[in-house]
Amino acid sequence: MDTNLLILILIVALALIFDFINGFHDTANAIATSLSTKALTPRVAILYAATLNFIGAILFSGVAKTIGGSIADPFKVENGTFIIIATLISAILWNLLTWYFGIPSSSSHTLIGSLAGAVIAGAGWASVNFDGFKKIILILLLSPIVAFAAGYLVMTILKYIIIWTGNSSRTRMNRVFRTFQIISAGLLSFSHGGNDAQKAMGIIVFGLVSAGYATDLEVPLWVKISAGLAIGLGTSVGGWRIIKTVSNKLIKIEPINGFASDLTSFAVIQTSTLLHMPLSTTQVITSSIIGTGSVIRFHEVKWATVIRMIMTWLITIPISMIVAFIIYKLLFGWM
Repeated sequence: MDTNLLILILIVALALIFDFINGFHDTANAIATSLSTKALTPRVAILYAATLNFIGAILFSGVAKTIGGSIADPFKVENGTFIIIATLISAILWNLLTWYFGIPSSSSHTLIGSLAGAVIAGAGWASVNFDGFKKIILILLLSPIVAFAAGYLVMTILKYIIIWTGNSSRTRMNRVFRTFQIISAGLLSFSHGGNDAQKAMGIIVFGLVSAGYATDLEVPLWVKISAGLAIGLGTSVGGWRIIKTVSNKLIKIEPINGFASDLTSFAVIQTSTLLHMPLSTTQVITSSIIGTGSVIRFHEVKWATVIRMIMTWLITIPISMIVAFIIYKLLFGWM
């Protein structure tokens, strides 16, 4: 077995480990609201989300091509396989660290930051496509703002519809929206798989090109199925630390704002997927929850937790770049 094939096998293994961790790290957000309101039981919610994550993952590939070619050109960059190894080790370490402390960090931020840092370490600043990098960063920065605003708007509309129809029974309203949540949680899980699993696919394709096993950025079917299974299995494990933060430490979630935040998140994430742009599903989902919750109980939003999350989001990319740079130099700097 030649060295290139062994390195490629290592890249695929690391990418699927990252995808698995992404499953229990990020997908927890997709089912947090339905678990908080008891719209779904934990076992059903996890299996439901895992299945729809897998389906979403195998139906799309545009985001994978963006990840695989927008930050650096795998056809031109030197030491591409070693760069991907350093990228994945860095991303896995940061995801595990934030999971351990129960912080809803962004797997997208850490992967993109790690890739940029590893490229700089292995091929130099000139090898980074800063136009593509800045475009991705812009989407990552704007998406939580859009999600907050959209969540606030959707929740306001629902609030006035309830007032207009004269439905003052909280018990009946909760029962109706708890049923709606089953649908919205499914839609959100589907869109999550369609965006997040593609990031691992893009990294694998980058590795395939760098190792000489692919001549374009098309995602092979086996890569789609592998990534879909990995994120689905990760979801089935469940990220209870993250679920606890999202469902309990931001604001009290009721069925109506749980439904509104799920629906808003689905719309934002799915739009980004159709535009072939990666975003942070963590940011979108938590921002939607904060936006919808602000309409109901603005003063009860736990802003200290919100600020903590925002700080984590802001530092993730630069820290990931530094960590990936150091890992590359430690592992491959002698070459």
